[in-house]
Amino acid sequence: MKKKITLKHIAKELDVSISTVSKALKNSEEIGRDTKEKIQAIAKLYNYRPNNIAISLKNKRTKNIGVIIPDIVHHFFTTVFRGIEKYANEKGYNVIVCVSDESFDKEVINMEMLANGSIDGFIMALSAETQMKNDFNHLKEVTEQGIPLVLFDRITDDVICDKVIINDEEAAYNAVKKLIESGKKRIALFTTENYLGVSSKRADGYFRALKDHKLETDENLVLELPFQFEKEDKSEAFFERYSFDAVLCVNEIFAIRAMRTAQRMGIKIPQELAIIGFTDGILSKLSSPSLTAVAQHGNRMGEIAAQMLIEKVESDQERESFRTEIIEATIIERESTIH
Repeated sequence: MKKKITLKHIAKELDVSISTVSKALKNSEEIGRDTKEKIQAIAKLYNYRPNNIAISLKNKRTKNIGVIIPDIVHHFFTTVFRGIEKYANEKGYNVIVCVSDESFDKEVINMEMLANGSIDGFIMALSAETQMKNDFNHLKEVTEQGIPLVLFDRITDDVICDKVIINDEEAAYNAVKKLIESGKKRIALFTTENYLGVSSKRADGYFRALKDHKLETDENLVLELPFQFEKEDKSEAFFERYSFDAVLCVNEIFAIRAMRTAQRMGIKIPQELAIIGFTDGILSKLSSPSLTAVAQHGNRMGEIAAQMLIEKVESDQERESFRTEIIEATIIERESTIH
């Protein structure tokens, strides 16, 4: 079995300084080619691995990123996480993920647990309860400690930090516009409680599109559903009570529920009812008929969030600046709107 060695052992064996060994292993141009090749060969021979904990302590970095997502049910959040992890791993960072389960308390506990020196910064989307309570003190405390924070999708203007979002209002507007251009006149909206910021913005886009295209705005055609799944399905009573020929859903799960309810009631899709939902996840692709969806590009959002955080972690600038990146959503047409 090959013995475990350190930079000091390699330096002693080749009669060079520890600094020379360190630079050679990082492929520094400061070290001559022959010396570099000898050092790298010895390191390979003895299966040398750097002491990441020691390096982190020296640089005051852990090379860990904390990610907090509201749930793992919505496909969107898993795609964002994949994007974060891909970019972070490429840059030599590990990712620790926690799920708040839409709970304010869990979100606070997760942040307290990770902010004790375990991570270099946070990437997160706010839980539903946090937005409902409108309490962001735990986020402000983290940023005041100098820990970088990037918010994505579910954000708040009350916390000054980097953010990544999609153009929610415009995306909803374009989706409703597409339904109108296909001949739909009575368009319903399946949404969540309005304290969820993204749902509120999508509702704004929905109403603006109806107004701009001179269609009646009927508040009765807006169905608010709980953000967490409940056994009682309010949508069937909604279908029985009101007449509409299209529906925009603020997430994929609502869209699939609307589709199943319509099919159970003998309503033909898309002939009698066209459906568009946000996210474009696995359910959208595999449903029957397949679902026309507003793609939020979660992987890209995750990559940008990770890039923004790592840049902030590694920055030496004393004066911080913050920005909000807006990703353009796109509509993926499928069978739920195409005859």
